[in-house]
Amino acid sequence: MTDDAAGSQTGVERAAAGDVRVRRALLSVSDKHGIVDFAHGLAQLGVEIVSTGGTSRELAGAEVAVRSIEDFTGFPEIMDGRVKTLHPRLYAGLLARRDEDEHLRAAAEQGIEQVDLVCVNLYPFERTLARGDAPEQEIVENIDIGGPTMIRAAAKNSAFAAVVVDPADYERVLGELRESAGRLSLATREHLAAKAFACTARYDAAISTWFAQRAGEGFPPSWREAYEKVSDLRYGENPHQQAAFYARVGSPTHLLAGVEQLHGKELSFNNLLDLSAARELVEEFDEPACAIVKHNNPCGCALAASAREAYERAFACDPQSAYGGVIAVNRPVDGAFAHELAKQFIEVLLAPGYDAAALETLQVKKNVRLLELADWPAPLREAEAKPVIGGQLVQTRDVVSETREQMRPMGAREPSESEWRSMLFAWVVCRHVRSNAIVIAAADAGEGAADGGGPGTVATIGIGAGQMSRVDAVRIAVEKAQAFRPDRLAGAALASDAYFPFADGPQLAIDAGVSAIVQPGGSVRDEEVIAAADAANVAMVATGVRHFRH
Repeated sequence: MTDDAAGSQTGVERAAAGDVRVRRALLSVSDKHGIVDFAHGLAQLGVEIVSTGGTSRELAGAEVAVRSIEDFTGFPEIMDGRVKTLHPRLYAGLLARRDEDEHLRAAAEQGIEQVDLVCVNLYPFERTLARGDAPEQEIVENIDIGGPTMIRAAAKNSAFAAVVVDPADYERVLGELRESAGRLSLATREHLAAKAFACTARYDAAISTWFAQRAGEGFPPSWREAYEKVSDLRYGENPHQQAAFYARVGSPTHLLAGVEQLHGKELSFNNLLDLSAARELVEEFDEPACAIVKHNNPCGCALAASAREAYERAFACDPQSAYGGVIAVNRPVDGAFAHELAKQFIEVLLAPGYDAAALETLQVKKNVRLLELADWPAPLREAEAKPVIGGQLVQTRDVVSETREQMRPMGAREPSESEWRSMLFAWVVCRHVRSNAIVIAAADAGEGAADGGGPGTVATIGIGAGQMSRVDAVRIAVEKAQAFRPDRLAGAALASDAYFPFADGPQLAIDAGVSAIVQPGGSVRDEEVIAAADAANVAMVATGVRHFRH
């Protein structure tokens, strides 16, 4: 065939890798955004358009000359469109190597027409699944077969065929075709092929995960998940490390979904780690709440009548550690609240909204990252994974579901109502602290409390995190409380994420003034621990569940 041969002739023209003029393109898309303009652009370059079903009708309605897939393959679309592109005439035209004599001879003998470009995006399986109300048959019918097959064939033969799976690439592809006499460079082809294989891998991962979950047999024998890049990051945990943020495909939300950055520098790797921890903690509560996180541990958390008061109580827990922290609140920030926040150095602040006065006050600080999440989604309860050498550990997400009614008294004294509120709050916060974890919290008595606390205010006053020894975690929590909130220690409650192996840990807290303790229980020395509590008239309850966070 000559370089100017008509597209309707059969056979495959000889060409070197990456030196194929695009003469014929097959367009078959579920997402039709931009496809008409793309097809018009191809047609203006003299490219013949072959198309299927709904895409063909869309293009014909826009007055784009279209050749049907039935005409191209000589075989009709059948079985409600389940079979339309699965034909050797198409795949021979896609997979033929243009520099191999045997491939060219077979194409000529069989009357194969070459296909130089495939533009395909897939049935919306993930979107159908994410709706949450699709019946099983609808989900199954949105499993694309021909689309992934065409994509993989064109991507495999990227030296001679081009594949486009992302509407964002339409203009780039057209631009290069216009500038290069209808050709796409080998580098462009390889870039498009990489995106294509990532697309089908993601798609297959979503489908395999759905089938595995549908079987309901616990964790499947193989774990398939796909992630898409949300953004590159300046660097990782340290400046010499590269980093990026990826969101899991098919997840109903992710850390930055719906988040608008209103001010400040770009977010860093460590910012996102701490933001996730702060968000998860605040999402535990319906009341106005504030969480301050530093190095992936809470250094203060509180509930109060307002977000401002919750922040003030959370900050008072450990103002030294809160310096440069990441803060999440679940109520909007007004001018008065912003005035208090502006007194401190804050790395990141996440809130449902900011009024004009708050923005004016906070934006004076050029480095604080102000994030707004107007529509706070429901907390995720998906399985979580932790990387290890050459693999990952996967587990169901840890959730504090234990209620007061499920907890059992261990000692002789029943907790008071105020102690119960402090214990239950501390128990929830403790789940978010790195193990070994100890949280000391105190609830205010209400209007007229000595330090002005409003009704229902409860806050951490000491946190001991990430210690190899539980008694050291208690010591740190007590020291923090003695340093910053000594007035609140008497009558405070302590939560431990796992049982006390000895009585020394509880005794440290008891000696400092703690009057109630919540812990899982179950130690072989429980009797010694209970005896220490009873001797000091300290209430102690067991949850029966531990909450390690490594």
